[in-house]
Amino acid sequence: MIESGLAASLNHLLAREAWARDKLAPYAGEIVELRFAPLPPLRLAIAEGGLTARAEPGQPATLTLSARPELLGALLRGAGAGEGRGEEHLMRAVDIVGNARLASEILALLRHLRWDAEEDLSRVFGDVVAHRMVGAARGLAAWQREAALRLSDSVAVWAIEERRFLVARPEFESFASDVAGLRDDLARFEQRLARLQG
Repeated sequence: MIESGLAASLNHLLAREAWARDKLAPYAGEIVELRFAPLPPLRLAIAEGGLTARAEPGQPATLTLSARPELLGALLRGAGAGEGRGEEHLMRAVDIVGNARLASEILALLRHLRWDAEEDLSRVFGDVVAHRMVGAARGLAAWQREAALRLSDSVAVWAIEERRFLVARPEFESFASDVAGLRDDLARFEQRLARLQG
């Protein structure tokens, strides 16, 4: 059930992107198993024309991609990285068993394929309403991000200045510098003491 829904969603994205279908088309017949804990493994087949379908039970996977916990961070870092750097981050966040070329194509697609929500919504609600809905969603996401940053800043100030759970960076650096100076003074004192005793 999940696999059929995933295949349909991927095909919706792929249907609009000929370049993406062209990347997958040479791998028709390959079976890809995706492992994203805690979900059960998902198995998809690459169909003719670069689309996807639910894999038939019993077919062995030619490629297994197992996500590590750092995958989400790699996707976010990859979005701001230069060409090639994003795939590098992804490759380190995924364990690959099987066809490495296909894995590279899939990870590149994962990084570059985007859902155009506004276009899909415009088919149901019209262009103006869809544009406003997407704008409102973006505004809400930006507001939530800003609120989360303000909250984290407030908690940090409270923890540093009010409760002293944390130490401010300048204070920590000053303390570290004092400790390093004390360590150097102690080393010199030990050398002098060793000379006097010798």
